[in-house]
Amino acid sequence: MNDAKQIDDKSGAPADELAGTEATLIEHLTELRRRLIYSVIAIAVLFVFCFLISDWLFDFLLQPFEWAAGDIGDVKLIYTAPQEFFFTKLTLSLFGAIFLAFPVVASQIYAFVAPGLYKRERKAFLPYLIATPVFFVIGAAVMFYGVMPLALRFFMSMQGGGGESATIEMLPRVSEYLSLIMTLVLAFGICFQLPVVLTLLARIELISSDNLKSWRKYAIVLVLTAAAFLTPPDPISQLGLALPMLLLYELSILSVRWVERSRKPVPETAPSE
Repeated sequence: MNDAKQIDDKSGAPADELAGTEATLIEHLTELRRRLIYSVIAIAVLFVFCFLISDWLFDFLLQPFEWAAGDIGDVKLIYTAPQEFFFTKLTLSLFGAIFLAFPVVASQIYAFVAPGLYKRERKAFLPYLIATPVFFVIGAAVMFYGVMPLALRFFMSMQGGGGESATIEMLPRVSEYLSLIMTLVLAFGICFQLPVVLTLLARIELISSDNLKSWRKYAIVLVLTAAAFLTPPDPISQLGLALPMLLLYELSILSVRWVERSRKPVPETAPSE
């Protein structure tokens, strides 16, 4: 079937592609439960795997701290409760499991939704399903390799003498460092979904490129506000999130314009004699 509708062989009238595929509420709930079970199993298996390599994961997340310190020997973290580091490893393992299980969860969502979509709708939905994790990883990479080392270097610059009898030294707790870096990963990953969301809204004709152009001044205010709330109160982290988001907004305008051009009907040419 090449389109959302097909031609009935007997009457010549257009027949619904989804005719005969209706399901009852119980069948929908059963299918949803099955997809949720598959997703939970994937997360549970990956949770065990991530816990086994949690020390390596934590060492990996320490890299921005090492880059900011300039010397591995200067990196020192503490924990103030006997169980703190253990629960930190559990949190890290769950975070890693959800991150790694996203392709499985996304495929289960698509498998649940796809039977209710026309063929052209499935083709239109699939690119966004692929683009979502790609932009999330790009956002996390920008934070991890760019913003986080600069922010930590800014925080570490405040170390020094606190007078004749005191020395100021940054000794972060493992749980607080992990909480900071996971929060920034989620913030940057989610904010980098802006082109995906706006392009999808344009495809269903809820917004246009002209709308985005007229909303640009409001978008700047919203981006700066979001950066202030989602990042630590330092200018490096806030600008590190705000500037890429403003660039992504401009990229979204181009993407929405491309969607509008692709939606315009191609003019028919005169038949050749």
